[in-house]
Amino acid sequence: MATTAIDRTRRMLSLVTYLKERPGARVEEVARAFGISPGELISDVNVLPMCGTSFRGGDLLDIDTDGEHIWWHNADALDSGTGQPLRLAADEATALLVAARAVATLPGLRDGDRDALLRATAKLEAAAGENAGASSRLSVTFESEGGVFADVDRAITERRRLRIRYYSPGRDELTDREIDPIRLFAVGHTYVEAWCHRSEARRTFRLDRVARIELLDTAADPPPVEPRDLSEGLVQPAPTDPEVVIEVGPGGRWVAEYYPHDTAEELPDGGLRVTLRTPDPATLRRLALRLGGDGRIVAPPELADSAREAARAALELYEQAERAEAAPAAAPAQRAGEPEPSVERA
Repeated sequence: MATTAIDRTRRMLSLVTYLKERPGARVEEVARAFGISPGELISDVNVLPMCGTSFRGGDLLDIDTDGEHIWWHNADALDSGTGQPLRLAADEATALLVAARAVATLPGLRDGDRDALLRATAKLEAAAGENAGASSRLSVTFESEGGVFADVDRAITERRRLRIRYYSPGRDELTDREIDPIRLFAVGHTYVEAWCHRSEARRTFRLDRVARIELLDTAADPPPVEPRDLSEGLVQPAPTDPEVVIEVGPGGRWVAEYYPHDTAEELPDGGLRVTLRTPDPATLRRLALRLGGDGRIVAPPELADSAREAARAALELYEQAERAEAAPAAAPAQRAGEPEPSVERA
């Protein structure tokens, strides 16, 4: 399966930690640990020297390879605990401080973690000096997920079952479920991995799609399951999943960056023919609507027909709305065109 830019970025971030703990690591062993070829690993290693500890480049990673071993020559110097102190520009300090204060407001945060975060924020404010001023005028709040996060976190801590009403966008429906939460994690959005008693299987639920949540007195007792490996992303299609072919124009090339796929063939107009697999092809109708004129589903034919029908239905709704808005204005115009009443002369 082709690797997306997001997959590669995630892998390279893990690679930095892995190499720091293993000076002179052998290329073959590192490649085997990450499940990639030695050639792919060397390609990653050749990119790392362009990365550094500052948003603008700053101190770059001095990493190279002789094809057999990988050497990191300035790992200790870039460790803020043993090297030079961390240097932050105004926008960097602002971004960190705003994010830290926002996280500190999460209702599900444990008191010990909140206290530690506030102490770190105070130290960061002192280190940033006058550069910290702008951050005090900015704020970020978490609305839809905050209360749900708190309940899920409490349920995990107290080993209690949850009853939720969950929205599934692929089927456009709300379902009531009882779940035994296993863990919280974040991959772009915040999710809870849980044992779902409705489906009698492990499921993953996105917190901002939980319409209602209730903490039950029933003890949670999920069967022993191995936590999912998220190193390659949240969604990893299986080889047996149905195949879908999508053709996109130049404006839709982002699909190959965000969706795990088998192949992405170049098209003459600068677009791509993307082949991917998914356990529920119907969910890709939303992708087709989002692409609009920048792409279309080619196969399977029934999914392509379904996507076209969904587009026609959406267009009809827009047209109905436009007609409804235009109707009140049309009535006075029609009355204005009526002949004036005649006046009889004496």
